[in-house]
Amino acid sequence: MNNDSTENDLLKEFENYLKQANLENLPVGDQPDLNTVLAEISGLKTEVKAESRQFKKTLDNLNSTLTSLQEDNRVLTKQLEESKQRLQTERNELIKTMLLEMLEVYDRLTEGMTMLKKYQPVKTLFKSSRKKDIRVINRYREGQGMTIRRFEQLLWHYKVRPIECVGKLFDPEKMHAVATAFDSTKDNGKVLEELRRGFLFQGQVLRLAEVKVNKIKESTE
Repeated sequence: MNNDSTENDLLKEFENYLKQANLENLPVGDQPDLNTVLAEISGLKTEVKAESRQFKKTLDNLNSTLTSLQEDNRVLTKQLEESKQRLQTERNELIKTMLLEMLEVYDRLTEGMTMLKKYQPVKTLFKSSRKKDIRVINRYREGQGMTIRRFEQLLWHYKVRPIECVGKLFDPEKMHAVATAFDSTKDNGKVLEELRRGFLFQGQVLRLAEVKVNKIKESTE
């Protein structure tokens, strides 16, 4: 606030008041004494200056408090964001651990299903119970299939996706080559077989795929 500007405004208002006032019509005893007027003006100026200083002090205090609150809010916002990121990281690590355990169970189920699909009762033995054995195996296979589909739905819910490998070039960031083979009809470095399925979690590698990679023999000439 500009103190000089305020004082000047007050003096101008008082000057306009004196110009507009008809002092000649006032009784002699009622006419203001010049010394009294000057003393009142001086007192008014002193009062305006004191109020201005008090207002400036109050305004400075408010600005200081506002600055402090803004800084506290900035620090608190940063701490909350860091805490949120830390909790999210810890949550993701716990989920990854749980999902890896689930994948181990999923592997066992799929391996069992593969064996069930290949299994055929011996024709020459236990002929009397062969039909019954086939029905039991088929029912068990159906139940196993339902369990596997439930696992796949659960994995999909947690944004777990299988890594596509077969027929693609070997990617060391997503795959682990545990075997090689030679196929002249395929390009060098192409994945020939998926030995253990790999998975992504939220676009990041959860488990590397174990694959067999085509390796064309180099010429010895």
